[in-house]
Amino acid sequence: MESEHAPRIPELSAHLIEAGGKRLRPVLTLAAAKLCGYEGDHQIRLAAAVEFIHTATLLHDDVVDESAKRRGRPTANILFGNQQSVLVGDYLFARSFQLMVETGSIRVLDILAGASAVIAEGEVLQLTAQHDLAGGEARYFQVIRGKTAALFAAAAEVGGVVAAATEAEISALRNYGDALGIAFQLVDDRLDYGGAAAAMGKNVGDDFRDGKATLPVLIAHQEGGPEERDFWSRVIEDHDQSDGDLEEAHRLLGAHRALDRTTERAAEWGERAIAALDIFADSEMKRALTDIVGFVTARAR
Repeated sequence: MESEHAPRIPELSAHLIEAGGKRLRPVLTLAAAKLCGYEGDHQIRLAAAVEFIHTATLLHDDVVDESAKRRGRPTANILFGNQQSVLVGDYLFARSFQLMVETGSIRVLDILAGASAVIAEGEVLQLTAQHDLAGGEARYFQVIRGKTAALFAAAAEVGGVVAAATEAEISALRNYGDALGIAFQLVDDRLDYGGAAAAMGKNVGDDFRDGKATLPVLIAHQEGGPEERDFWSRVIEDHDQSDGDLEEAHRLLGAHRALDRTTERAAEWGERAIAALDIFADSEMKRALTDIVGFVTARAR
């Protein structure tokens, strides 16, 4: 990414790009447009805009969460400082909107701008409710639908919009992306307690140490006895943790099959994503979008 006047922008951006990543969101835009028969080149701009939005949110999230590692590498805020990470994130948001405008589609702009607002709302909601066990699954799904699924849904939807697909097809693509995004976050939250760090690009147990009330915790808390509930209240709500607490958390999660049940819920959302594609005839792109669902849910195994 070139920047004549601010060389730190390409330097920091290169750090993020070199870290790799699945690039699922821009792939959804490209595949959705092709699925709907689009033959222009606006989908490339939109895919880039989607990835810029995602990268900007990662930069901001790492500052807010004080994260030290992402995808196995030091985070940008550790290497370059919080101020530069936030400002480069702002720059990426601005560039994403420039790319949207280049398509000449107000509807595309509306969808991606709306998704950006929903993502920010989801992150704020997570900050205010992440230690709250009382909110239960309803609050949890509200958070992940905002902070994760919104961009998946928008990425797939704009692919259909730029291809001038039917309203039914555009709605189906949005539903596909929404369900896929929820499945993706469920798998991530399960992996925090039961997956290799290399599969996530972060340290195992980060969510526990941050006191996040993710679905595995909510399942174990809901079904546990009084002593177990007291444990979860202390380590999550009060954020009072000591040596051995992570091991105890693993024991309780296992006792209630919380990790397996989170995996099962992810698979159910994956099935919803695949079902949303029923409106489309069989094709290479439809099979590719179905395979993406399999890739996302297989990470939990």
